[in-house]
Amino acid sequence: MHALPSWSRTGLHTFRIADFGFCSNVFTMAEVVYVSNIHLERRKGPLRLAYLPGEKEPVVFSVHGGIAKHYGVDESKLGESHAATLDYIVAATGG
Repeated sequence: MHALPSWSRTGLHTFRIADFGFCSNVFTMAEVVYVSNIHLERRKGPLRLAYLPGEKEPVVFSVHGGIAKHYGVDESKLGESHAATLDYIVAATGG
């Protein structure tokens, strides 16, 4: 089963659920209720600041440990360690 995106005449995004090439159902997305407006500021190397809604201070992202090693980043040159984006994704899905 595959979701095939298309546009309707009203501009609403639709998804056709296809099973072996035959469209069996059509679903239309509801009105968008939230858009996350963020600002991302890249500092040095993998270090970046994310300005997120609901946060007074920017959230700091970088790399550490096995992630730094995977991307060939020398941790001694980073200065300080910060959570990676992957760490935040894991924490968000756990909550």
